[in-house]
Amino acid sequence: MSTEAIKTAGDAQGVVKQSGALSLEKVSAGTGTEMQVLIGPKDGAPHFAMRRFVMDKDGGIPVHTNQVEHEQDVLRGRAEVGIGNDTHTVNAGDVLYIPAGAPHYYKVIEAPFEFLCMVPNAPDKIEMTKK
Repeated sequence: MSTEAIKTAGDAQGVVKQSGALSLEKVSAGTGTEMQVLIGPKDGAPHFAMRRFVMDKDGGIPVHTNQVEHEQDVLRGRAEVGIGNDTHTVNAGDVLYIPAGAPHYYKVIEAPFEFLCMVPNAPDKIEMTKK
């Protein structure tokens, strides 16, 4: 993995790296779902982490809650996403906000379904729920 620190104003540094060089890890709560941490605390990011999720055909994550909010940007594919009592069909170019504690799920319609997910660098716990 090639990580390059970039000098900026003061003592702060930034990071530039290739997302394709980062490993995808299986998401145990999901089916056919993998995730990469693109930028996070290990890179010196103090407030937020940027993650990339990729879901295969018939993939998804059942209804669950998280203790932290999610901001997401759909990059490709199509999926049914439930947030609270609402169901949405999302496509590339759609953005989502999922409040902390809101029950939500993902069900792939057109694979691969891929999205970026930004979350606060705060303690989080995923809890599987019944719909």
